[in-house]
Order: sequence, then C-alpha cells, then structure tokens
Amino acid sequence: MSNKANSLSKLALQKFKKNFWGVFSFYFILFIGVISVFAYVFAPDNSRHANQMHVSIHSKAPGFSVEMLVLPSQIKNEQGFIDKLFFGNINTVTEIPITQYSISGNTISYTEYASDGLKGVEKNYTLDEDNTINTETLITKKTFHLGTDKYGRDLLSRILVGARISFFIGFVAVFISLVIGIFMGSVAGYFGGKIDAFIMWIINVTWSIPTLLLVIAITLALGKGFWQVFIAVGLTMWVEVARVVRGQIISAKEMQYVTAARALGFNNYRIITKHILPNIMAPVIVICAANFAAAILIESGLSFLGIGAQPPMASWGAMIKDHYNYIILGKPYLAIIPGLCIMFLVMAFMLIGNALRDALDVKN
Repeated sequence: MSNKANSLSKLALQKFKKNFWGVFSFYFILFIGVISVFAYVFAPDNSRHANQMHVSIHSKAPGFSVEMLVLPSQIKNEQGFIDKLFFGNINTVTEIPITQYSISGNTISYTEYASDGLKGVEKNYTLDEDNTINTETLITKKTFHLGTDKYGRDLLSRILVGARISFFIGFVAVFISLVIGIFMGSVAGYFGGKIDAFIMWIINVTWSIPTLLLVIAITLALGKGFWQVFIAVGLTMWVEVARVVRGQIISAKEMQYVTAARALGFNNYRIITKHILPNIMAPVIVICAANFAAAILIESGLSFLGIGAQPPMASWGAMIKDHYNYIILGKPYLAIIPGLCIMFLVMAFMLIGNALRDALDVKN
C-alpha cells in the first residue's frame, strides 16, 4: 500500500513539473516568501516598518536621489541581532534631506531640501568638541528606486516589508481553516445523522453571511491589529474546507478499506485520521491554494477600509488606500505598484492551485 502511495505521489510530482506555470508560480511564491521573512535585509530603509519619513521629499518619482544629512543621537540602540533581522532597526538618528552644505570646524551649515523650486531653510549644526565631522557618515546620498510615498517614505522598502503581511496571512488563515474545516467536515461526514444536520446548519448559516462583512464583524469584536486580522480571515474560510471534506468522507467511508479497518476493531479516530483523510487530501490541497489567494485579497480589502493592519505597519492594501487619489493626480504608480504586487501574488497561488489540481487528478 505504501509503495503504491509513493508511486502515485511520484507520478503527481512528475505531472506538476511538466506544468510550466505551476513550477514558475511555485518559485515565485518561494521568492516572495524569502523576501517576507528577510524583508529588512533587502529593504534600503531597514527602520522598523520602513517608516523613516521625510515630508520634504514626498511623492517623488522613481529613481529620485537626494543628499541626506544624518545627525547622530545620544540614545543608544541596544537591539539584538535577531530583533534587527526580523523586526527592523529602531532608528535613533535624524535624517534631513539637504541641497547643499559646508563645514567649518565642528559646525556644519546646510540648506534643507525644498520642492517646487523653493529655497530651503538654512541651518547650522555643531557637534560636540570631542567629535570630529566625518562627511562619509554624516552626509550620505540616498536613491529611492521606486520613489517616495506621500509621507516621504521609501516606496520600495514599504513594498518589501508589506509583503510580509500579505504572504503570512495566507499561511495563518489556511492553517486555521484547515484545523476547523477538517474537524467539522470529518465529524459531519463520518457520523452523519443529527450531528451532520447540525454541522451543516452551522455551515449554511456561515456561508450565507458575506465573507467581507463577517470578517469586519470578527475584526471589530477582536479589535484592530495584526494578529486579529489573521484570525478573523481564518475563521471565515473553514466552510469551504468543511464542505469538501464532508463530501469526500461520505464517499470514502463506504469503501472496502474502511470496512476492513472497522472489522479489525480500529476506533473511529484512527479510521478517520489514518485511513480516510490521507486518501481525500488532493481536493483539500487545491482548495488551500485558492484560500491562500482569497485570504490575501480579503486582507487587502480590510487594510483598504482601514480595519486591517494599522499604521505605521506596511501593508499593500493600506498603501493603495493612502494613494488611490494619486491615480488622477499624475502619479498613479503609488497605487498601481502595490496593486500589481497583490495581483501577481494572487495569480501565482491560483496558477499553482490549477497545476496541483491537474497533477492530482487520477483521470489524466
């Protein structure tokens, strides 16, 4: 039996490898996953949430460069390496965009950057007598490859850090939906009768409520926040899994191997978990891929409505919300870029779902 299972798995893997878009989507999702985990390593602005604001250079076009005066701080950053790696650097320095500067002793005179051809304010900054001015550390040139948002933050960094929420909400939501959906569907399909009728009533009631409305209600009940959104989305996506698992178990429980397991005296828990579920996981896996995409879209919608991830946390949906009016103000890329990121990630999950469906279909 195990050899047959292994051969079927190998056959499905071979079919999947022949699907170009499925393999391409797999590597694209893997690429986004690496970026999500190590976002602060790749982001030019590695401050926490990539939230370093420079209002004087807001809404600049991609490729914009400016000299930045970095003023030291008396506050010491005592973050650990792991904290900086996964959660960003708690920025203690002050960055000021400038157009020109001059140095005299321990004093640096500079002119702040001003948009629209205006002349910025001229200021002086004097270092402590013990410190000497090092232009390499005080004056740096910053290039914003995707431009800046309306608060003067690096758009590329916000995109990279925002990938974390959109990517991981899929995993958390699918995990919650699998745990609840497989349990409810297994109990309903295997035992039938009044238990099945009661669980189906719960499924139908949940199914009748619009998904976004239900997510909003759960989010408001749990409160606004990062994990609350993940849980809310997961609690609304178990219905599809439960319906599929129930239908598959109703068919599978009449098979000969289940009858043989009962004759051998195995308990219901073992029959469900060891014999039935491993044989019906193919359609569940396909649904999980679709639920990944749905979770990303729901989170983006919640963030757009302002009840998803809260500022200053970066989120693709929130970025669209902040900049959608720029579409008619001559800078549509501020909203289009995060929108394309959502579209490509959702499309990748849908394509890999289609590839898995074809690979796991025994009729092909």
